Amino acid sequence: MDLIRIGDKLVSLGKIDQAIRDLLDDRAQGMSQGEVAVKHHIDRAFLSHLEGLGAIRKGRSIAVVGFPVANKVALEEMLQGLGVDRVLLMTDRERRRFAEERSGVALVNEIMHLAQSMRRYDVVVLLASESRLHLLRALVDSNKEVIPLTLGKGPFDHDVEVDLERVRVVVEACKHANFDNEPTM
Repeated sequence: MDLIRIGDKLVSLGKIDQAIRDLLDDRAQGMSQGEVAVKHHIDRAFLSHLEGLGAIRKGRSIAVVGFPVANKVALEEMLQGLGVDRVLLMTDRERRRFAEERSGVALVNEIMHLAQSMRRYDVVVLLASESRLHLLRALVDSNKEVIPLTLGKGPFDHDVEVDLERVRVVVEACKHANFDNEPTM
């Protein structure tokens, strides 16, 4: 535990780090600055300043959802490097396990929960077969910018190699576009 002496006070950097994580986790879960300030007994302006200190970029929030992805690790690393806010990728095996480990009701509930979580993002890039893209697009939200990138006709029973450069170009366009028109491929 890192400790710093300031006059007669001994300050724990670990305790500060955990408090900041708690504040920002609440904000990431959708609480307003005012709600977080009340909950944690801090000033809203302090929270605003704290968020500003840590801000890397402003602008559209982006999520990327894709399956069945053969080069999942490389794609995840690239997307994280591009500052994508949420990445949800599955291999064919992970996708099948996801479905098989849940009962019908639990599976539907989990899919609805995931769809709801995607609605928090301004832009959702979908990587899937043509046969799945229509369903995924409908689940996300008609008021969101949804960029479908087909991995082929499908449905697939195997992993598909995703063109990293194609995805990088789309994500970069999403970060900088005003979205009067969707980026074209």
